[in-house]
Amino acid sequence: MSQPSSAVDRLLVDESGRRPRADARRNLERLVEAARIAVAEVGVGVSAHAIADRAGVGVGTFYRRIPSLQVLLETVLDEILDEIANVADRALEDPDPWHGLCVFAAAYVRLRAESCGVSEALGGACGDALAQRLTELRGRIRRLVERAQAAGAMRTDIIWQDVPFLLAAAATGEHTLGMQASDKQWERNLHIILDGLRPTPPSTLPGAAPA
Repeated sequence: MSQPSSAVDRLLVDESGRRPRADARRNLERLVEAARIAVAEVGVGVSAHAIADRAGVGVGTFYRRIPSLQVLLETVLDEILDEIANVADRALEDPDPWHGLCVFAAAYVRLRAESCGVSEALGGACGDALAQRLTELRGRIRRLVERAQAAGAMRTDIIWQDVPFLLAAAATGEHTLGMQASDKQWERNLHIILDGLRPTPPSTLPGAAPA
């Protein structure tokens, strides 16, 4: 039997096979959405109380709807990683291997830059819980890189294992050395990195330089 596609559906799986009440599903939907936002803003260390408050429900409702905080966080992160895997799969179908790699890289770095929790999860903060997801994502990145190299669109002296570190480096913080990043800083960083991977002249950088 296939796994339910959304975090809400996964959390609603009931061994009895009974359909949940409408109000139970609504509460669960609010908790999942609140968890996604909290994970992005706070990270994987967010508390059940903080998620419940953001969802507008009591912590008692939280534990009636959710087996545990850990299960909720892992399910939400699994859903997000499934979304980025789908981006990679579409990129692998792009007839232009370099364009496919760039589209994936932009989505991946944006996600790391905008979600503290996803960045932590990709760094291994969730231990073995998401290990299979990370293994699958590594495989997709490897295929994207090797496909671009085979097409002559990417330097071949760089191994695919370099690329995840380079993409992680593009998602920087807002401040460094007393300087303020521009609102497109991660995009500028990514363009510089992608230009460094190309065997061709560099492209025009987006956005303004850091202040």
